[in-house]
Order: sequence, then structure tokens, then C-alpha cells
Amino acid sequence: MGSIETSEKDGVRTLHFGSALVQGAMRVARPWSLELEYTREMMLPLLLGAGRAWPRAVLQVGLGAASFTRFLHRHFPATRVAVVEIAPAVVAVARQSFRLPPESHHLSIAIAEAHEWLAGSRRRFDLVLVDGFDDEGNAGMLESLPFYLNCRERLAPGGFLAANLLTHRRPVHPVARRLREAFGERVQMLPPCSSGNTVAIAARDAAFPIDPAALREPALALKARTGLDLTPTLDRLSLR
Repeated sequence: MGSIETSEKDGVRTLHFGSALVQGAMRVARPWSLELEYTREMMLPLLLGAGRAWPRAVLQVGLGAASFTRFLHRHFPATRVAVVEIAPAVVAVARQSFRLPPESHHLSIAIAEAHEWLAGSRRRFDLVLVDGFDDEGNAGMLESLPFYLNCRERLAPGGFLAANLLTHRRPVHPVARRLREAFGERVQMLPPCSSGNTVAIAARDAAFPIDPAALREPALALKARTGLDLTPTLDRLSLR
């Protein structure tokens, strides 16, 4: 990993690992909001889960600028969030510059290689968020078949995985193939974001593809509750 740097422009603070590649962002005036488009799209399973109490437990692979951590801490305070981050320095910068909430009964942070951590875990999660890259945008084992198989194994009944696939430099098809090897046909690739990120949603049990029309009402309820507007994502899905 390169040097860890932050920059700020027009009220948005961004995280970099020694390159221009943005590893996370926070709007200083609204730190709990999800600033980057792909982070919002990774919350699509919130429309698919079972009831307002869902998710009870979330695994966040890759801390970055702590965007998911802040959002869940504010809007889902009863949810237990386990973060696995390989670099202690990223955690330190998130605490100093990105308002990482303190560890508590509902937030734990492990410094570990996520593939190894997950292989040794017996915990169950309703939602697994995978967003881990090095300074060159490589995810390593976090895009491998063994890792995805372990993710599926650790999902609770009705659980979902949401993964950020940084695809502006390479095709998405090899990663999509590995996801389908692990999850069968219970995988949906969302249309690419303007930034070049593609979000993949995989389900432990649910049948796909996602029906955008059926999610309109839950999306409006989520927006009223948290301010997160997923209707643009549903619009893009409707055009496919």
C-alpha cells in the first residue's frame, strides 16, 4: 500500500493510497451520508432484507473512509457491525479525518487479512459489504472464488453480499463468473456507475433478478428514514 493521504475540495474530503484513485469520501457537512454513488448502490440489499430490524449483523470488508460505518452507526444503531481492515494506518486516518465511530458493543474493528479472517470465522451476517483495494485498485483474494464461497457460508438465512468491483480498468466478466460459481444464479450485476465501479449483489437464498418496480415503495420508505435515495438505481435497473 502506498502512503495514505487525504485531500479536500468543495466540502468533500477524500482518501487516497499514494495515488489519485479515490479510496473513500466524506462530505464534511453530512458525514453520515454516502457521498460516492457506488457506496449508495451497495446499500440496495436494505430494500431486499426482511423488515425494519434487518440487518442485525453486518460484515464490512475494507474500512476506507468509514462511509458504511458512519451510515450504519447513525441510521441502524441496533445493528452490529464488524469491520475487517488489513492496514492499521487506515483505521488511524479514519479516526483522525473521517469521524470513525468509537468501538463499542455494536462496532468492532479487526486488523487482519479479510480472506483469512473470514475463513477462520464462525459468525453469521445478514449483510456482507466488500470494498477492499490496494493503491493500484487491486482486490487480490477479495475477488477470488474461495473468498466468495466463504462469504456465502457466513451469510445468515436471507442474507446478501454487496461487492464493489472496480472495473474501469478491466472487464467485470471474470469476477462475475466467480461470483456465480459461488452463489449460482443468485447474482445480479448493477449497471456500471459513472465512476467506473460496478456493484454486484449476491443472495444466499433469494431468487433474482431484482424487480425494480416492487422496490419503489421500500425505496421511498428508506429515503424518508435515512435520506438515502435508491430510486436512481432502480431507474437504471428498469432500463436494462
